[in-house]
Amino acid sequence: MKKLILSAALLGSMAVIPAAANTIVNSSSSVDRPQIQVRIGNNRRVRRVRVVTSTRTVGAGRNRYRETVQTTYYPNGRVVTRVVSRQRVGWGRYRG
Repeated sequence: MKKLILSAALLGSMAVIPAAANTIVNSSSSVDRPQIQVRIGNNRRVRRVRVVTSTRTVGAGRNRYRETVQTTYYPNGRVVTRVVSRQRVGWGRYRG
């Protein structure tokens, strides 16, 4: 019984060793193809500054004003708003 188990184990190990040798040969050919992709530079189309011009009505003190503002959105998430022009729209107290 022991001889049967021993001989089966020896035959099984001989069958596994050639299969492992074939696997090693096939994996060496896959070394030629890189698994990662490196791109030099950045995608400039995506990293543009976006500028939006809009108007808003604000109250300052007793008067009401229409402000034209320019909002700039930068690629890093920063937002800058600047007032381009301010015109008085009405008299009296602003009730926003």
